[in-house]
Amino acid sequence: MEGSSTSTILKEEEHHKQQQLCESRPAYRQGRKLVAVKVYTITSESSHLFIYGVPKINLRNELKTACLKYGKIKAFHCVTGYKTEIFTECYHVHFERIQSARVAKRLLDNKSFYGGILHVCYAPEYETIEDTRAKLQHRLKDVRNRLEKQNVWPNQSEHKVELDDYINTTKSQLKKKRKYGAAFKED
Repeated sequence: MEGSSTSTILKEEEHHKQQQLCESRPAYRQGRKLVAVKVYTITSESSHLFIYGVPKINLRNELKTACLKYGKIKAFHCVTGYKTEIFTECYHVHFERIQSARVAKRLLDNKSFYGGILHVCYAPEYETIEDTRAKLQHRLKDVRNRLEKQNVWPNQSEHKVELDDYINTTKSQLKKKRKYGAAFKED
């Protein structure tokens, strides 16, 4: 749980930079507060997080305590030699589970922390190949479980839809298959 107490030097990446708020969205699409619009894929999410904007007043333990609320931590490092705002630090946090990192990112990002505003971003470039493979396999398992829950009817277990069939079939075709069974022919 306790990461190394030594500082590590990590490379600055383009996707770590905080984006500008989106002001060009139509009024009906705009929420209560302005947000930066960014799309995340499975591979861009990670159990590794960078936390920027931590005031440089020895808040290591306080930040670690705040992160522990969301799950177990494998490693926790202060990043040195990295371009940050004046009087702030950057931390690299590695959670055991990716779900913990997702929740921590969502709840800690743009929050006030001892007078500073935190910026939290994923750092997938620090995952190993095995970590990425496990993440993709876990996601596939989650998708299969969700599809099985959606496509199994209590009285009609023989009409269970396989993942490949679901991907290649539209919803209307699935409804017809369930209703008419083997008599349904695709166009």
